[in-house]
Amino acid sequence: MRPDQWNTFKHVAKGGHLDRVPMALIVDSPWIPGFAGVDHLDYYLDPETWFRANLRVAREFPDVIPVPSWWIEYGMAIEPSALGNRIHFWADQPPGQSPMLGTLDDIERLSPVNPQTDGLMAFALRLYRMQKVRILDAGYTIPLATARGPLCLASYLRGVTELMMDLIEDPEPVHRLLSFTTETVIRWLQAQAEAIGDTVEGIFLLDDIPGMLSRQAYLEFADPYLRQICAAFPADWVKIYHNDANIRPFLADLGGCGFDVLNWTHNIDVREAREKLGDTVCLMGNVAPLDLGVRGTPEAVRQAAREVLSKSGGKRILLSVGGGVSPGMPCDNILAMVEAARDFEAETVANT
Repeated sequence: MRPDQWNTFKHVAKGGHLDRVPMALIVDSPWIPGFAGVDHLDYYLDPETWFRANLRVAREFPDVIPVPSWWIEYGMAIEPSALGNRIHFWADQPPGQSPMLGTLDDIERLSPVNPQTDGLMAFALRLYRMQKVRILDAGYTIPLATARGPLCLASYLRGVTELMMDLIEDPEPVHRLLSFTTETVIRWLQAQAEAIGDTVEGIFLLDDIPGMLSRQAYLEFADPYLRQICAAFPADWVKIYHNDANIRPFLADLGGCGFDVLNWTHNIDVREAREKLGDTVCLMGNVAPLDLGVRGTPEAVRQAAREVLSKSGGKRILLSVGGGVSPGMPCDNILAMVEAARDFEAETVANT
């Protein structure tokens, strides 16, 4: 994103008012290689391909704030690679990984992650240091350090089904595992901030696994660790949380964690989200990413975006999809959302 886009995002995230509703989209490697017409392996392994693909996104959609912006990532493989998982790469899709923590007893043999040396973290940090000057010289900024959340990392290590069973059958070692993954998240975010430099003014955390929990389980196994991560970084930094699973049971609790922005599922209406969160969090959403974003017509996407804006009243919201940009989302559907935001702005100005 450009520095002016970041200033806009930051202003709205921290409760500032604008006469227009900005549009922001999570754009990463599930979508970018297909959009740019490049092989996923080339996108991950060739710095020039990566740079040109991200530059094309920025130039072709100047009215969209890309989040997190110039993100060096390998699908969801960076954190699992540093934890010791086996990573699987393919040419036409993001990489996968295999859990390596056979039993909870194995937690004791886990050593702290060093982002400077471990797994793909070391590669990503090197690329940030190599690319940042070029990115800044092109007129853009890198404002966010980004990581998967502690329950997400725990699920990488154990597998989702096994972790859900662990929460019920053996909660004490699960807390030890979550303490380890939380520390890993904080170390990884700090390492990125150091490598990127002074342009970093926020963190972006992605963790859908809490959306599989009851409110009681969320309060025990998610809330303390999310709060710990937010508290590890300056209060004036922008803190963004992505969870497009079922957060309804604990939606009202998210306002106390320390996050400024929530990117949430389209299955929870924007009015319900605002009612439960109050004005404590800026909402980023929530047009359906698959049924409409990928499969819908531009007109259907435009109408859905207008509905989101109307229901929100245009207050403390960033127009987006309810999640990240899904593979195959047509450019025309992104532009339809841009048009909806412009139309809403024009109507708002006309009515004042």
